[in-house]
Amino acid sequence: MSTINLITSYFIKHYDLSASTFSPDGRVFQVEYAMKAVENSSTAIGIRCKDGIVFGVEKLVLSKLYEDGSNKRIFNIDRHVGMAVAGLLADARSLAEVAREEASNFRSNYGHDIPLKHLSDRVAMYVHAYTLYSAVRPFGCSFILGSYDKDDGPQLYMVDPSGISYGYWGCAIGKAKQAAKTEIEKLQMKEMTCRELVKEVAKIIYIVHDEVKDKAFELELSWVGEGKNQSNCCYPRPVQEENSLRLE
Repeated sequence: MSTINLITSYFIKHYDLSASTFSPDGRVFQVEYAMKAVENSSTAIGIRCKDGIVFGVEKLVLSKLYEDGSNKRIFNIDRHVGMAVAGLLADARSLAEVAREEASNFRSNYGHDIPLKHLSDRVAMYVHAYTLYSAVRPFGCSFILGSYDKDDGPQLYMVDPSGISYGYWGCAIGKAKQAAKTEIEKLQMKEMTCRELVKEVAKIIYIVHDEVKDKAFELELSWVGEGKNQSNCCYPRPVQEENSLRLE
């Protein structure tokens, strides 16, 4: 074993026991392990267009005994906010509940829907707090938040296990995120509508799916957009099936 490998092994052995410990080269291994859990997860993408946000998730089917539609990876946070996740699903569900509580409290206190940037920052602060103490571990998931309202229009944010939050026009998380980002960059999303974009999102999920290494998957689609029929982040299943048939 080389000297470099021995040094690296020593650092990891002694500095990865707590999320509150930095290694001498400025790394927090517990956070890196959480990011690795996301990188090993199925792919999720979110794209912002001129009239809303479209989500797409590659939900791997690990057993033929699973009921269709179980273990969803797209959550309804509020009447104008949706959330797509990658990583440990139990952690993601916990954060979805945190986001719902933040949205509900904001409406109770101020009488209107929570702005997505505020919601993203609040949940990101919660995620970051779990990287500061040795008594807890970081959340092993990343998530994409999307919203639409009359004042700000469509908004899209992504939060990773370290608690960093960025706004995007299009983003991807999970094992095929680089391939998905390459496909997203080819789209003219600023000129597209939700109905035009949803087929492209489904196509990207099928393109980045590795049929050799990965098992069968279910395509989850959702949107948040302008109009009463698009405001609840619920994509009709018959339309999902229609898009899947067109792609085959």
